[in-house]
Amino acid sequence: MRFTILIIPEGSHRVRRFALKLSALKWTAATATCGVLLMVGLTVMALRGNFNSNEFERLREETQLHQQEMGQLAAKLEAMRKELVVMAQNDAKVRVMNNLTKPKADLFGGVGGPAVDAEPADSLASLQREVEGLRREIELRRVSQEELQGFLNDQRSLLGARPSGWPVKGWVTSDFGVRRDPFDGQRRMHEGLDISTRTGTPVRATAGGIVREVGVEPGYGMLVVIDHGYGISTAFGHNSRILVKVGQRVRRGDLIANAGNTGRSSGPHVHYEVRLNGVPVNPNKYL
Repeated sequence: MRFTILIIPEGSHRVRRFALKLSALKWTAATATCGVLLMVGLTVMALRGNFNSNEFERLREETQLHQQEMGQLAAKLEAMRKELVVMAQNDAKVRVMNNLTKPKADLFGGVGGPAVDAEPADSLASLQREVEGLRREIELRRVSQEELQGFLNDQRSLLGARPSGWPVKGWVTSDFGVRRDPFDGQRRMHEGLDISTRTGTPVRATAGGIVREVGVEPGYGMLVVIDHGYGISTAFGHNSRILVKVGQRVRRGDLIANAGNTGRSSGPHVHYEVRLNGVPVNPNKYL
């Protein structure tokens, strides 16, 4: 089978004829189709290659950025680890100074950041281990600090409850211990200090506490007793005037009375006692 193609140029009466066989036409069409497909394929491959190249470059830059960020994070974790080491050392010093036991468990085992040439997966795993170690150490330090804070608060309270200083300005006329009674001459235990002073001289609390007793007692005259907690109490006798009430909270140095000569007394003075769990102790240890 043949096909005839007529070509008539514009402005000319000459006709050109081309006769083509069907087989030749099929071959030409197939060749053209292959060429088009080849061009399309090459174009797609070129575009895909360019896309892959751009994607690879983007991923490479992201990887570098992530590595930098991981390096910075590793440096921060290392700095935190060093600070925690210093905290642990200070914690241990405070415990040794106060004869305290060690924390329940020392879980700290950090070994620093990942190696520079480590694979990303290894670096990430190392950082995760470091973070977990720091988390455990922070928890340990928190518990230890709470224990130390509780101990120091108790020590502060105990220090505040411990009598310190003179209750009144004057001089000691009778010390703590066995003495000859100034009224009958018998040897008896004197359970405090007699501090001679003028009538009306301010008498002050020697530690913080709560007023437990006020009033007139045989032998003591006008008496003030302060409970400081921890089994410690102080008593101030022979006052001329009492300036506090039962249940009143006082601090060290607060005015509580005026010195006098009430009760079994031979002259103006303050009888000052310190008791521990109800047992008189020598007030000289607390002046």
